[in-house]
Amino acid sequence: MRINSKLLRCLGVGCMLTYTGMAHAELNVFACEPEYAALAKALAPTATIYAATTALQDPHQVQARPSLIAKMRQADLVVCAGADLEVGWLPMLQMKSANAKVLSREQGLFFAAEHIDTLDKLATVDRSMGDVHALGNPHLHFDPKRLLQVATALSAKMQQLDPEGTAAYQRALSDFSERWQAAISRWEAQAQGLKGKKVFAYHSSFKYLFNWIGIEQVADLEPKPGLMPSSSHLASLLTRAAQGDILAVVVASYQDDRGANWLADKANLPVVRLPMSVGGNDDSQDLFSLYDSVISLLNGVK
Repeated sequence: MRINSKLLRCLGVGCMLTYTGMAHAELNVFACEPEYAALAKALAPTATIYAATTALQDPHQVQARPSLIAKMRQADLVVCAGADLEVGWLPMLQMKSANAKVLSREQGLFFAAEHIDTLDKLATVDRSMGDVHALGNPHLHFDPKRLLQVATALSAKMQQLDPEGTAAYQRALSDFSERWQAAISRWEAQAQGLKGKKVFAYHSSFKYLFNWIGIEQVADLEPKPGLMPSSSHLASLLTRAAQGDILAVVVASYQDDRGANWLADKANLPVVRLPMSVGGNDDSQDLFSLYDSVISLLNGVK
């Protein structure tokens, strides 16, 4: 039986397209937190990206569920904050997923904190200090300049894992960097009126944000990191609030606000609930709108 020559050519093209598609498979990215899922999406728009947590979850405390294990088993790249933020659950996922591609930094494991100078590093740590991070504060995504450093390093990691996509990753990084640097100038102008303001806040979740725009966190609602606010500690903060220079009590989207509400009621202060990450409120749908929302909420305090 004779086969039409056009059909043979079409079959050949089809096979070539199929082979090309197989040769350049898009990255499968497992992001420990939603801010890094959003960053990965900006740098690799066609990648498959899964966020292990939401902005309404405490990223310190995550269960190594079977669904997370299954997602990590499929990953080419795991992107996390680092600085031991995920130390209570990430190693278990790595072990149970048995995915050799994401066990080491030389391959597909990426920690954002290792690519910037973190705040609040500690030379020594002991149990009496509470839930502290010797490697520094891991909530670095609220410093836009540090996050741009992370973006550059993450793009390089993506290019290492997927060299055939290098040109596309470089274009995406260039586009993100240009838009991000323009946004930094806008955000800094919008936040000028916040410089020098003082707040009470829960944990050190917004340390990088406050450091960047010049807000002073006078005290923490936690008597020690990781401990719930106690009556005696809140009473001491009430005494401090009597000085009349506190702008607000700040809590993150996932944090229990009972202590904050008690203190705010007694001291006649507003409570500002800030989105901790992308998805922390209706306005925070990506990294750009996350920053827009946080600065708008702080500026809206009367």
